[in-house]
Amino acid sequence: MSKKKVYSIKRELLKKSREAILAAVSIYNNPQMTFKSETFITLIIIGWTYLMHAYYRDVHVDYRYKTKVGKKVIVDKTKYGAYKHWELEACLNNKKCPLDKDTIANLKFLIGIRHEIEHQMTDKIDEFLSAKLQASAINYDYYITRLFGEKYSINESLSLAIQFSPIAPSQMDELKDNEHIISSVKNFIVDFEEKLSEDQLQSSRYAYRVLFVPINAKRRGQADRVVEFIRSDSPLAEGIEKQYALIKETEKNKYLPSQIVLLMNNEGYTKFNMSKHTDLWKQEDAKNPDKHYGVLVAKTWYWYDSWIQKVRDYCEANKEKLI
Repeated sequence: MSKKKVYSIKRELLKKSREAILAAVSIYNNPQMTFKSETFITLIIIGWTYLMHAYYRDVHVDYRYKTKVGKKVIVDKTKYGAYKHWELEACLNNKKCPLDKDTIANLKFLIGIRHEIEHQMTDKIDEFLSAKLQASAINYDYYITRLFGEKYSINESLSLAIQFSPIAPSQMDELKDNEHIISSVKNFIVDFEEKLSEDQLQSSRYAYRVLFVPINAKRRGQADRVVEFIRSDSPLAEGIEKQYALIKETEKNKYLPSQIVLLMNNEGYTKFNMSKHTDLWKQEDAKNPDKHYGVLVAKTWYWYDSWIQKVRDYCEANKEKLI
């Protein structure tokens, strides 16, 4: 197979992968759709599958199913002669899978839910699944950017779905009492999550939980914001029921890499430079959102104070080479 054809197939896989994810988000955010979660899961699994196929093609891993017959290895084909490629779960189980364990757990959860909804109609499952769906979309943007570059990012298209009425206690009771959820999907959720560690259950890669309440504006101009956010793991969030909690985050100081290098130079580490800074954040996987060292704003990465302390610790540990 020519190099040109390999690259063209990879690009086509990435194109269709992104389109599947964008379609999933678009459908989920459509207020007239009542089949949100089921459609979202189907499309996002397709999107992730194509992303994994593009990755394995890029690193020269053959992702076709094969059968050994005697000494021969035969590539499996469909009834009509097309190659049988790995489904998403096979991609996740491969030892060269580039995804972290929490992202894998999130996707295997969605695969399991898809198996349940394939065989019977469900009703009103969105509230039970929304955190996992949001996490999967955010994880997708992180990995397509990490594996193939910023030009493939879809973060500007990942938006919070708006609901026009609050969830009343009676609605919550209706969700809990829904026989379709309890009989199949909910049983799967309980069984699946019993096998996860506490760290995995709390990871934003597995479930991205955004909790909110209405805001009473105290000054003119404040009423334009519908929601304010605090981190769910902050002390302010303690004691608030999960269904009605607010996530509120104070604005953090943000620094460009050049500012961090200058800061370290001013502290005496004159040999610390941009190259060493880049090597350090790559070594620490510091742009991983789970580590909370920084944030991507308008396609520019900014570092928080927590990362500056990490850099400072590095400089102190290597001061003989950096002073």
